[in-house]
Amino acid sequence: MPTDITVPTLGESVTEATIGRWFKKPGDPVKADEPLVELETDKVTLEVNAPASGTLGDIVAKDGETVGPGAVLGSIVEGGAAAGAAPAAKPAEARTPAGAPKQDAPKPASAPAQQPAKSPVSSPNGPAVGRIAAETGLDPANVAVTGKDGRVTKGDMLAALQGGPVGVAAQAPAPVQLRAPSAPDDASREERVRMTKLRQTIARRLKDAQNIAAMLTTFNDVDMGAVMKLRSQYKDVFEKKHGVKLGFMGFFTKAVVQALKELPAVNAEIDGQDIIYKNYYHIGIAVGTDKGLVVPVVRDADQLSIAEIEKAIAGFGKKARDGQLKIEEMQGGTFTITNGGIYGSLMSTPILNAPQSGILGMHRIEERPVIRGGQIVARPMMYLALSYDHRIVDGKEAVTFLVRIKEALEDPARLVLDL
Repeated sequence: MPTDITVPTLGESVTEATIGRWFKKPGDPVKADEPLVELETDKVTLEVNAPASGTLGDIVAKDGETVGPGAVLGSIVEGGAAAGAAPAAKPAEARTPAGAPKQDAPKPASAPAQQPAKSPVSSPNGPAVGRIAAETGLDPANVAVTGKDGRVTKGDMLAALQGGPVGVAAQAPAPVQLRAPSAPDDASREERVRMTKLRQTIARRLKDAQNIAAMLTTFNDVDMGAVMKLRSQYKDVFEKKHGVKLGFMGFFTKAVVQALKELPAVNAEIDGQDIIYKNYYHIGIAVGTDKGLVVPVVRDADQLSIAEIEKAIAGFGKKARDGQLKIEEMQGGTFTITNGGIYGSLMSTPILNAPQSGILGMHRIEERPVIRGGQIVARPMMYLALSYDHRIVDGKEAVTFLVRIKEALEDPARLVLDL
């Protein structure tokens, strides 16, 4: 009996994936748990492993096709001696219902296996939209559409509830843009590459955050001398004991948690006409990869030591670079930290990671002249930026939040003593 290769559960709110590439060809021998195909979702890239050992049979879903959870991607034939395309056709023949075309037409034979799995993908709107419609009475048909293939998204519904445009659902989706043709000489030197699911999602979410939130950024600077001295003094013994380098993110995460406890609005989110205050602290750490920006989440950061935070961040960083992050590791964040300083950024205005109400931007450390005790001295200074949703966070709260972080970092004993 052939063993089907199917799309695994993709995670909360993820309803489809695109076939990135197959690592094997029909007729190739495979081992159980060996990676067979790469899937791209709007959040992560993941690999589907072989459910059994044998020979790769027919490939139902080709590169570039869109599939849903549970869809059949291909099959594995028992035994490893098969070669060529003949064994690959047998699994498709076994799944062909009575009265269907024979195996000389392989594409129709594979369609029955794939079609049922796509039914949830083809539904016009997801469960989140249905829940909002049921709770608020807002008709999705009267909402401005930005989702793929004309589907209403949760963001569309929330935008409409906040006074966004309605009654234009029949219009073309907003992301569609037509550019003027390039001159012939320029066109021959251009390269058109389709955006990955991850890049499309990054673009959409960042634009949604600007469209929905009343976003504002406030700035401060911090003298990093005390943290740098502490790090220099203990970095060797810290790494020897905990097996991980002592960086700055552990200090910043602790400082953020302390500030969030004092100013809970920065750790909250708006849901319709309600404010959801979160009495837990799941801190997202933005990580840049060659495929785009991902934000793994350090859960319950208030309950972790600096060493445990550094271990978690180091582990996420390696997973992100290797493309091994799981969807559940990037969900549920309540606040985000992004560090443009590692790329040399002096100052920036980070965009909110919706539906969160705040994001902290770190930047590079550089020696700058400051006044200390009436004297001009050079100190290692860093600019901090807090972008926040002004609908829920007032200016006073935002400024106080950054001041608390500044105080904690310039006197790191506060972090240890929880002051």
